[in-house]
Amino acid sequence: MTSRVAAIDCGTNSIRLLVADVDDAGGLTELDRRMEIVRLGQGVDRTGELHPEALDRTLAATRQYAQVIESLGATTVRFVATSATRDARNRDEFFSRVHDVLGVGVEVISGDEEAALSFRGATSAVAQTHPGPFLVVDLGGGSTELVLGTESVEAARSIDVGSVRMTERHFRASHGGADTSPGNHPGDVPPEAPPSPEAVAEARADVRAALDDAARAVPFGKARTLVGLAGSVTTITAHALGLPAYDRDRVGGAELPVEAVLASCQALLASSRQERLEMGFLHPGRVDVIAAGALVWSEVVERVAHDVSAAGGALTEVVTSEHDILDGIALALG
Repeated sequence: MTSRVAAIDCGTNSIRLLVADVDDAGGLTELDRRMEIVRLGQGVDRTGELHPEALDRTLAATRQYAQVIESLGATTVRFVATSATRDARNRDEFFSRVHDVLGVGVEVISGDEEAALSFRGATSAVAQTHPGPFLVVDLGGGSTELVLGTESVEAARSIDVGSVRMTERHFRASHGGADTSPGNHPGDVPPEAPPSPEAVAEARADVRAALDDAARAVPFGKARTLVGLAGSVTTITAHALGLPAYDRDRVGGAELPVEAVLASCQALLASSRQERLEMGFLHPGRVDVIAAGALVWSEVVERVAHDVSAAGGALTEVVTSEHDILDGIALALG
C-alpha cells in the first residue's frame, strides 16, 4: 500500500516541502521538492521573537506550498518547525497563522527528534553504499544536529550553532552591518570585505566550545562515514565540485576528500560579498550567511577527522546527502 504525504520543514533560514509516495516497505518516491529562503530566524538570537517581516515571508511560502499539496493530492501533511521557532516568545502567532493556511498544527520538535529524523532521512540513501557507524551532521541556520548510529540513533546532540545564528553573533559587524534578511537586495549593497580575523577567531572559539560539549554525548571517533546535510553543506560541496550552477544530482551523494572540503570552506570564508554574488551555484538567500556556514562545517570536519584519527581510524572523505529531515518526516508518515 502506498500513501501520498507532504512534509514541511521550517527552519531558521529556509522552509522546504517534500511531497512523496511512501510504501509499506519504506520506499520513497519523490513527487515534488522545493525550498524558499525566508529567514524566519531573523533577529531571534538577539530579540527572542520572530520578526513580523520574517513571519510574512514564511506564511507567503506556506500558502504556495498549500497549493502544491492540494494539486498533488497528498492526504497527510506534517509541518515541523525547528530551532528558530523553539526560541521565539511569539511563536503562538506563527502557529495560528500556519493552521489557518494549511489546516494542520505546527509541531515544534526537540533537537533530539530533529536529529533522529535527519538521521533516518540521510541514512535511507547512504547506508547502501557506505559503512556505518554514520555521523550525520545537519548544519542548519540556527542549530546543528550531530547524530551517530548505524541502523538507528545511538547518540545525538543538538548545538546552538548555525549559519544564521553565527552570522548575527559574530559576522554582522565585520560585514558592515549588512541586512541579512532575504528582502535585502544584494545588488544594491556595496561589496563588503570578508569577516575580520578577529571575528573569525571568536566564531571558531564559539563553535569549538559547542563541539566540545557535543563530544561528551556523541563519540565522534567511532564514525566510519561522515555525512553532511542542509544548505551550507550542499553549497560548499557545489563549490568543491566547481559547478557553474547548482546541480542537485551531482551534489547529492558526492564523496569529497577532507582536504577539498576544508579548502572550499576557507575559500568561501575568505571571499567578499561581491565574489559570492557572482558564484552561480550559490542561492542569493545564502550569500550573507555562507561564510558562517563554511566556518562551522570546517570546524566540524576537522574535529571529526581528528577524533577518528585519535581512535585509530582515518577519515579521508566526506559524503554530502540531499536526503535529510524532509525524507525522515515523510518516511515517518508512511
